[in-house]
Amino acid sequence: MLNQVYQADVLVVGGGVGGTAAAIQAARRGAKTILVSEFAWLGGMLTSAGVSVPDGNELEAFQTGLWGEFLRELQQRQPEGLDHSWVSFFSFDPRVGAQIFADWVQELANLHWIEGEVPLEVLREGSYVTGVRFSDFIVKAKITLDGTELGDLLALAEIPFRWGWEWRSQWGEPSAPESPNSVTEKYPIQAPTGVVLMQDFGTDIAPEIPPAPNYDPSQFAGAWDGYGAEQFLNYGRLPGGLLMLNWPICGNDYGEGLGRLIESKASRHEYIQESCWHSQNFAHYIQNQVGRRYGLAKQVFPHSPTAFALHPYYRESRRLVGMTTITELDILPVPGGQVASLNIDAIAIANYPNDHHYPGFNFPLQPKSIRWGGRWTGTPFTIPYSSLVPVTTDGFLVCEKNISVSHIANGATRLQPVVMGIGQAAGMAAAMCVELNCQPRNLPVRALQMALLEDKRSPTAIIPLFNSTLAHPQWIRSQINYLHNPASYPPDGNCPGLISSTCNYESVNTVLSRLSNCVTGVFHRQHQQDYRFRIMTPTTHQKQIWQLVTLRSHIDEQLKACLDGQLVTVYGRLNSAGNWILVEHLVI
Repeated sequence: MLNQVYQADVLVVGGGVGGTAAAIQAARRGAKTILVSEFAWLGGMLTSAGVSVPDGNELEAFQTGLWGEFLRELQQRQPEGLDHSWVSFFSFDPRVGAQIFADWVQELANLHWIEGEVPLEVLREGSYVTGVRFSDFIVKAKITLDGTELGDLLALAEIPFRWGWEWRSQWGEPSAPESPNSVTEKYPIQAPTGVVLMQDFGTDIAPEIPPAPNYDPSQFAGAWDGYGAEQFLNYGRLPGGLLMLNWPICGNDYGEGLGRLIESKASRHEYIQESCWHSQNFAHYIQNQVGRRYGLAKQVFPHSPTAFALHPYYRESRRLVGMTTITELDILPVPGGQVASLNIDAIAIANYPNDHHYPGFNFPLQPKSIRWGGRWTGTPFTIPYSSLVPVTTDGFLVCEKNISVSHIANGATRLQPVVMGIGQAAGMAAAMCVELNCQPRNLPVRALQMALLEDKRSPTAIIPLFNSTLAHPQWIRSQINYLHNPASYPPDGNCPGLISSTCNYESVNTVLSRLSNCVTGVFHRQHQQDYRFRIMTPTTHQKQIWQLVTLRSHIDEQLKACLDGQLVTVYGRLNSAGNWILVEHLVI
């Protein structure tokens, strides 16, 4: 490989969740694709960063595209199911996720994956990016995508980017500060987390976790106040007794000297080492407080020590100055509605509440959450294609957290499922640019939108509709309708006249065949969209009172119609960590 020059249609640099999705989609479309990753695992936030309890796009209607395919593959490969933690509906062993991505790459003869390399130089001819130089080889490509965790290609190519805060005067964002303050000075970006996995050893005694340098137990005092130790540890519970530590309250978020991440290779390494020590000290503190039932996990990540993720969970990176910038105004719901306004060039959807991490500071944000399905979720919004495209640079797209987004709005666009959707769209766009021999800025957006909707393997929603799932026979018609008529997009996010009952597109027997739990009990309405269920005849090991939640639109409608004190039969999945039953079928 020494001094070799590779030629490709599409080059993706960075094996994070966005870069991996982009490379897979570009290759599936037919483009000759090269993916170069720094780490031995693909999948970034979902795998190599250890956050295998993803947030956002959890509702059934939003489980489309590569994200939906990934969830279905997890359900097939993880026999223990996905209901283990209370922070997410999808908890999985990161090794399983990494293997899924590796298998998807392996099955594509036109996708060449090179691991263990970082970009050193971006090659340009005027305004056109032509390739990237690595330590021992060069890749030349028609379209290059930045899928790095921190937007490294943006800096190497000298493409304008943002780093840090914007003030309210710039875009009129209601949550943006008026001027610099102590939070903005200390934290130019959101704090990353060095994820570490602990292990529940049950009745065995775990090996002692030694403290790392700079151990200060006062940093972690009160970490699980208001939760209790057991509930705190179940936050990120995974199969096999694994416990993911990604805890923001006096936990292992690490925000010291964040500017080091983009200053130099040495300063970034220094930050990463300190972040790892901080997480080791948190694990040491937990073991000292809770006992030797809990220790560090063994042989999870493919390096030593194997309990620590391959790299930090970065919540924010350099952010492109693109043709369009997503601001807080684009992600907040329309007045009186449950959804944000549509972008006419939408290519991905998201629904996570806006969430920022600054250790020791509680930063207030304009709310964008709703009660739906018996729980809190975020109001949906869309990602415009133009936020992936630089203002003046050709032959280049971004496909990670490095899209053109404000610091404030980044708190809602940075999550794993939406970044996977961004990556899928970027990969499709890159392949289509090769097919049409055009630059990304000139790609017909409607053609890209239709390609995403009609993809044979992983069709993806680009219009958020609560009551239209991929299995519904009217799904693509509903999507296309609002593409052509964005002004008619309903503010409640429900396609009017669409019958959402599962019986119209999926048999009840098909649903019930997937479920192992059937219980009868009394329905109680605590408040609007807050449901409790008292099991009539609990087994010895069953709790009696559960919360009822659902990800399915027709079940949401049924739950809203249930009467307090009504006898119902519930088919679903029990989650002891969250004390909820995820309802998939309801007999009233």
